[in-house]
Order: sequence, then C-alpha cells, then structure tokens
Amino acid sequence: VTENRSDLEDLHLYATPREQRFRRFASLEFEGQLYMTPYDFIQAVTSDEPKRKQEFYSAKTARENELNQILMETPPVWKGSSKLFRNLNEKGVISYTEYLFLLCILTKPHAGFRIAFNMFDTDGNEMVDKKEFLVLQEIFRKKNEKREKRGDEEKRAMLRLQLYGYHTPTNSVLKTGEDLVPRSYWDTLRRSTSQALFSDLAERADDISSSLSDTTLLVHFFGKKGKAELNFEDFYRFMDNLQTEVLEIEFLSYSNGMNTISEEDFAHILLRYTNVENTSSYLENMRCSIPEEKGITFEEFRSFFQFLNNLEDFTIAMQMYNFASRSIGQDEFKRAVYVATGVKLSPHLVNTVFKIFDVDRDDQLSYKEFIGIMKDRLNRGFRGYKPIQRYTTFKSCVRKELYSR
Repeated sequence: VTENRSDLEDLHLYATPREQRFRRFASLEFEGQLYMTPYDFIQAVTSDEPKRKQEFYSAKTARENELNQILMETPPVWKGSSKLFRNLNEKGVISYTEYLFLLCILTKPHAGFRIAFNMFDTDGNEMVDKKEFLVLQEIFRKKNEKREKRGDEEKRAMLRLQLYGYHTPTNSVLKTGEDLVPRSYWDTLRRSTSQALFSDLAERADDISSSLSDTTLLVHFFGKKGKAELNFEDFYRFMDNLQTEVLEIEFLSYSNGMNTISEEDFAHILLRYTNVENTSSYLENMRCSIPEEKGITFEEFRSFFQFLNNLEDFTIAMQMYNFASRSIGQDEFKRAVYVATGVKLSPHLVNTVFKIFDVDRDDQLSYKEFIGIMKDRLNRGFRGYKPIQRYTTFKSCVRKELYSR
C-alpha cells in the first residue's frame, strides 16, 4: 500500500465528484473493489468528511469468510425499519452502483416510488428478482461511465476496478449482435418497450451476477441464497424508511434529545445543502424576524423535505399560477405546495421559511430565487457543505434578548 500510495492518490484526479466522495468514505476493500459500510453511507450523506480520518488507500481489506460473516447480520426485507443502517452500522457492504441507487432514492418523491419499481420489474410480473435488480445496476454503471473524466486510460481502468470490481472498456456500449450500439440511460428509461431494450443486458445478467460479490442490499432484498423476490410494498417501505432514517439522523444531530430543533438550526440545515455564498444575511434576517423560539418538530421537518423532493411539480404549479413571476405570499405558497405535492406544511413552518428567505422583509417570497437555492440542495455532498455553525444556549439567549428590544 505504501509503495502504491502516490498512484492511488493520483486516481482521485480522474474521478467524478460522486466517485471521489465514495472513495473518500468507503472503508472496506475486497478483491480490489471498494465498499461502504452502512455507517460509511450515513456519514457520506450527512457529514462533510469521514469522522475517522482515513483515506481511500487505507481501507480495511476483508477476506471472503469475513465478508460472509458480515452479510450474515443482514435482516430480510420484511424486517426492515427506519433504523436499518444504524442497526447494521459496520456490519454491511454497499457497492458503488448501490451507492448511486441509494442517492437516487433520497431525492425521489413518494409518487415516483412506483415508477422506480416498474423500471426494475422488466418482465412486468409485479415482482423484482435479483437478476432484474442487477440489470438496472448495470445501467446505473453505464450512465455513470458517460460522465467519466478523460485522462490516463490506465488510471481509469484502475478506478473502474476499485468501483465496479472488474475492468470495463472505455466508452462502454451495449452489444446487439455483432454491432456496437451506444444507448444512453435516459433513452432506455423513456422508451415504452423496456423489456426488449433490456434483453441484451438481461442475457448478460448471469455473467454479471457471477462476477460480483453479494452485498447487504442483495441479501436484504433477495435473501442469502438470492432466490427471494421483492414486491412493491416491501420496496416502497425500504425507500420510505431510508429517507426517514437520514432525516432522523440530521434532525437528532441538532435536537439534543428534545422534540424540536430551533428555527435557526432548521435554517442552517437548509442553507448547508445549497451553493449560497453569504448565508449570514439569511440567518441574520431570520433572527430578527423570529425573536421568540418556538421550534420545528420532526414531522414539520420531514414534511418540508418531502416537499423538496417534489420541487419540480411545485415549480410547474407556480409557473401555471404565476405568469408574471411575481413574489408570493404565505397562503399562496402553502396552497401551491399542497396542490402540487399533496404535502401540508404547517403555518409555523411556512412562516419560518418565509422569514429565512424574505430578505427585504415584505412578507413576500421570490419563488424563483427560492427554487434556485433549494435545487442546490439536491446536489447533497457534491458541491460542498456549508460549515456547521453551532451556538451555545447562552449566546443564543443573549442574541434573542438583544433582537427583542
């Protein structure tokens, strides 16, 4: 490892932002391929840097018997919960393509869960088996390869080995007979004849399966023997539980065991996921507008992030309603959220959002600016986090007392 350390560090230069983040947090290596533990994944989506100061080149190497022992801890899908990843902690392995899949889940609206399931269910029998799941993972991989940075092909090959466990050619394409026909991920997803388009990949699914090691997700979904099938109800519950678990972790990191977080902490969480440079003006504005702290409950917190996952539908609703792109009031905002997404935001939560983003304090929100800022939130972890600023209770009390005078 010491001799090859500089080479491994150089690989980071050829990695995309997602690949870089995966490599930075992955703590396990098996047969040259890097894996995350469930703990690593939670850290990757809730923290700026790994808590344990270890780089990709110091990942722990696991033997096959150790990997099998880890996977023995995986519960079946019907025993899943919103504490699955926390309960497994280090007792699990997540591949890079599964990491991409889990990131996709975190920003999916509930209405999109059925679409996601149907894309895995390529034969239309309302059940997903292991072979179908691996086919879609292969498409995730091919989509990601189209974003690869150009550079030293030898370095790219080493990087693919780390991420996928096997070498793949440059500009990888799907084979149809003797011809090489490039197909983009979105072309595949948008065509109605999905079964036919997946057929060439499906023929390779057995080869894909034999070349890959089992992972926590594969065992969780399809059992230790890989023979179980996944129905929509279990799939929906898994996606909903994952979203809830990540939100719970973020909420609890600020609540200190209480039932609420402060409005200021809520603002920090929102702005931390954005590309806003000057966050102090938003925080200062909110402190002046909400001198008395009421707190944001977890249900309010969760409902707001459910709304953000439906941001595109909200944008369309506002464009239909508001041709002049003028600022909107709280009642209009709340109604548009409910009509577009079915999510009911509490009056206090809406008021808090307005106080954060209503910089000129006219109780109107420039929804275009708001949407632009919130869209940055979907780039969780890939445009950098805002540093976490925590204040002691004493300082918070003094500040609120000053603003109330």
